[in-house]
Amino acid sequence: MTFEAILPELKAGKRGVRTGWEGTELFVVLVKDQKHEGEIVNPYFLIKTEDEAYSLWSPTDCDILADDWQVVA
Repeated sequence: MTFEAILPELKAGKRGVRTGWEGTELFVVLVKDQKHEGEIVNPYFLIKTEDEAYSLWSPTDCDILADDWQVVA
C-alpha cells in the first residue's frame, strides 16, 4: 500500500506501519482534534515503538514514496 493509500486510513483513526521498517516500530497514528490551554492544536503524527513510548513522527521522503504500508490492529 502506498502512503497516498494509507493516509485516508490514518485520517479515519486507523494505525499504519511499513513492513520495511526493522520491527521496533509498532504503528503510526494521526492525532487530531486536540486542544492545549483551550487552543486548537494542529494535527500531528505519533509513532509507537516497542519500548512503549510514543514519539512525534514526520514521514521521510522514503516513507512517502514507499509502497509497503499496511493497516494494523
